[in-house]
Amino acid sequence: MTQQPKNRGNLDRAIDLGIDQFGRFIRQRWIWLVLLLVVAWYVIVSVVPQLTPPSPGSILTYAFQIIFAMFFAVIQIVALFWFLARPRLYWVLPGETGVSFDDYKGNPEVLEAARRIVTLIQGVKEFQDIGGQPIRGLLLTGDPGTGKSYLAQCMSSEAGVPFGYLSSSSIQNMFLGISVLTVSNMYRKARRLAREYGGCIIFMDEIDAIGGSRNGQGAGGMAGGGGMGLMGGLMGGGMGSGALNQLLMEMDPPNIETGWLKKMLRTLGLYHGRSQQQPVLTIGATNLPDTLDAALLRPGRFDRKVNVAPPTDKYRPEVIEYYIQKVSHEPDISINALSARLVNYTPVAIKHVVNEAVITAHFAGRDRIAYRDLIEAQDVHEYGLRQLSELTPIDRRRIAYHEAGHTVASYYLYERYFPAYVTVQLRSGNGLENALAFAHPRPKETVLTYNKQDIEAQIQVSMASRAAEELFLNIQMNGVTGDFAHATRLATMYVGAFGMDGTFTSFLAFAGDPTRTVQVPRMAERVEEVLQTQFKAAKQLLQDHSEALIAIAEALIERDELISDDIIALIQEADARQVATQMIDDLQPLLLDNR
Repeated sequence: MTQQPKNRGNLDRAIDLGIDQFGRFIRQRWIWLVLLLVVAWYVIVSVVPQLTPPSPGSILTYAFQIIFAMFFAVIQIVALFWFLARPRLYWVLPGETGVSFDDYKGNPEVLEAARRIVTLIQGVKEFQDIGGQPIRGLLLTGDPGTGKSYLAQCMSSEAGVPFGYLSSSSIQNMFLGISVLTVSNMYRKARRLAREYGGCIIFMDEIDAIGGSRNGQGAGGMAGGGGMGLMGGLMGGGMGSGALNQLLMEMDPPNIETGWLKKMLRTLGLYHGRSQQQPVLTIGATNLPDTLDAALLRPGRFDRKVNVAPPTDKYRPEVIEYYIQKVSHEPDISINALSARLVNYTPVAIKHVVNEAVITAHFAGRDRIAYRDLIEAQDVHEYGLRQLSELTPIDRRRIAYHEAGHTVASYYLYERYFPAYVTVQLRSGNGLENALAFAHPRPKETVLTYNKQDIEAQIQVSMASRAAEELFLNIQMNGVTGDFAHATRLATMYVGAFGMDGTFTSFLAFAGDPTRTVQVPRMAERVEEVLQTQFKAAKQLLQDHSEALIAIAEALIERDELISDDIIALIQEADARQVATQMIDDLQPLLLDNR
């Protein structure tokens, strides 16, 4: 008995609210209503009596022509804007990505964070019932190849919702306002899919393309004056900030209705209600998180920020094993040995090396990859393809002893590195086009910290090339420019940043004003003292192991390149000979005395 008056009261309030809304519509647009009534009165009183009744056929003809012209104009405009504003977005429906969390290896902490977000997407209604708000944004940062987009695909499959992949640069457009329309259309479709499937994920790769900081830009990006400023505005000026502004609004939309029908009814005062925000998760990926706009990073937009790093020494073997199991391989491949060689490799780089090994085995006429194929693939990945270098005998000998100095010094001084791969052949690619030869030691494990002895060892290895030239060739060559530059940088940090020479004044304190670095006491002299000391130490090291250096240099002249196993065998054999010779020399006086 008491429920009916209550419901009656709610109905009366709704009617009153609708009348109030319609009255507000009349008050705000009364002048247009008056003009419409005047035009209608004039047509009815003055125009209609003078018209002669047309024949039914002419009425249909005129009507058809008018409707066709209007329809043709509308079609042209709609087609133009549809083509320009259509986002280059690839939609993948649930179950079509083919990857899941079981396929994501090497980053268990990142995977756990992704699992939590997926759980919230799947249980968004229960989460909202206790007062929580769905997560709207997830920002994935990290170096290229760490698996940011792969993780987003796994999340989509696990959540069972549509997944849209978009390159952020495709949003940009040369015409003003089209990028804004593109972002709006993209989120409109995402919300429609979210209503159908219970959620939706939009993945925006390289989001820094449109999400860069707006500091320093003019209003709307229309910097400059005169005609150039106007042209910049019409032909895409401000397109970056316009797309960003629209993206900011779409990620954290106001509490209004976005459907066109309800918007029209609301304008007429015939609808009043609270809009429902569909659970659309925006995942952005970037290698440059520091360049993003601060408004994009605030809570409510990118609520979560996850750094996707290369797999550590502990988890790298499972990534290698995952990709090796996908190809035919020999059973004796050591995963741990490969993991030690592939330090700091991203999952994409590991996948590439395995695929290159398959290519090597295929052209060698084998149907399974072996360990040597993986080693060859790694060399190609890091150094590029081999190119035969036409060196004269004089240049070959000089370069061989130059690189042998680096190789022997790194063998004795680098405990956390493999012996250097050394070659006198050109390698095409990866920035080595201008290097006649090089020696490159690979780390055995992830190296994050360096002590004083480590920095001194690096300086000695850089200076060992000049030491070898002077000791074994009695010359000084021009090929030490890169070595000296590297050694000088290390010595400068040794003195002016790391405080390893007994002083604590840092030149980094004057980084904002380079002219004040002269205030660091005796900077140049102290750096030169470090370089001279380490050069003498490198020279003494090569003198003590002269047999090893000569063995490496002569083998390099003959073979063009040496891998780690070759270097270990040559140096150990040379050291054994040198020790035996030294023992004979030490015992010879004793033998003569006994006679």
